[in-house]
Amino acid sequence: MADEFDLLETSGSQQEQKSNDKVDWGKAIDTMKSKLAQEDSPEVRQKILNATLDNVVDMAEKDRTSLLDAIRDLTDYQDEVGIIFERFSTLNDAEQGVIDTAQQDLEKAKVEYREAMEKPDTWWNNLWGRKSKMKSAKAELDQAEKDRRFSDSKAKEMFQKRIETSDTETLLKELSFKSQAAVKRLKDREVEIKDVESKLQVAIVEASKNHTKALQKKKEVEEKLETERSLLSQVRQELDEVVDKQSTAYSETLSKITKLEQSVEELEGLRTAYITLAASKDSFVHKHNLTIKVLTSLRSNLQTHRAKLKSDTEERVRYYDGYVVALKARTDQEFAAILEHLGIKTDEKIGETLAAMHTASARARQDMMENIPVHEKVMKGIYGSYAESLQEIREKDVEIRKNFENRYGIDMKELFEEYYKNNDNPSTGNAGGGSESGGGTPAPTNTGGSDDLLG
Repeated sequence: MADEFDLLETSGSQQEQKSNDKVDWGKAIDTMKSKLAQEDSPEVRQKILNATLDNVVDMAEKDRTSLLDAIRDLTDYQDEVGIIFERFSTLNDAEQGVIDTAQQDLEKAKVEYREAMEKPDTWWNNLWGRKSKMKSAKAELDQAEKDRRFSDSKAKEMFQKRIETSDTETLLKELSFKSQAAVKRLKDREVEIKDVESKLQVAIVEASKNHTKALQKKKEVEEKLETERSLLSQVRQELDEVVDKQSTAYSETLSKITKLEQSVEELEGLRTAYITLAASKDSFVHKHNLTIKVLTSLRSNLQTHRAKLKSDTEERVRYYDGYVVALKARTDQEFAAILEHLGIKTDEKIGETLAAMHTASARARQDMMENIPVHEKVMKGIYGSYAESLQEIREKDVEIRKNFENRYGIDMKELFEEYYKNNDNPSTGNAGGGSESGGGTPAPTNTGGSDDLLG
């Protein structure tokens, strides 16, 4: 974090001090300490010994939850003690935009109000609505200031809503950012304390000078007082020696006594004042000295905390990086384990399916081989019936031809030979090739282009 980047308004401004006037610091700190003390006491050793990738997920989620609670508590603590929210949290563009827009509107309203107030109080400007413009500008400024205050709350609400669903890496970055901001705040506070120490050193010198002057004045007054008292005693003696109490000498002497008494009273008052002043300045010398000692001690402690926090924060950033990488590695390992498990299960399923395929194929082959004799037997019967039917048809053809020849003198042999061309004698009964031979009947040859009767 660059030194010039002002994370917090820690210059001791009156505005910040004013916002902290009503803070109950003791209560706020006690509340924070109480929350930090509420730690679980798990069986850490047993968890480590029995750790698996599955229960490590639960442990990591508990880490995220604890971290989220810490961020919430720190954010609430910021509000309680008056630490500026926007400079102590990692705001995204949308959240920062809410604040920036409100701030720009406020600056614009301030300029317009100043211009309206600086407008000369002339009859011409008043004629053109100077006073109404002043009133309007003041109303807009008040609204802009209200919107600016509200923008912090709105941005914080957006931030908290986003942070609720953030992953561990984002939460760790937020914690690191707050630590770095705290380092900057401690450094600014050290500078502020050192400035106060310098002023107190000057005050001690001035108080010592005033103490010395007061003592000197006291001595001078005491000398005058001694002189005046001696003179008063002398005049009183002279008054006693005046015989005529009604004479002018008596009145003049009495007047001297009155003036001397008044002078003595004033000198005694001055002596008391210088004594008191000297005592007061001496007291403040000791008080300032004590305050410087306390502030120096506090500054030293702050410097120690800052040095440690800065160094530890840098180490923690690397430590957190390691933790985040470990979480990612665990996720990758878990993903690889899941893939391996799915691969094994897939291999088993594929092996099961392949084995079933082989078994089914073998059984299908066996079924096919078992069905061949049945099929041949059926076909043999079909061919036998076909041959028998064809033989009957041919015998019928012979009768028809003989009838035509006897009745009409027409030889049908040539007509039928066009359909049945073979060397066998149709009347021998072997046209089908013999139903007993088991062979198929030869199909007649179609030479005339007519339809094949056997298809």
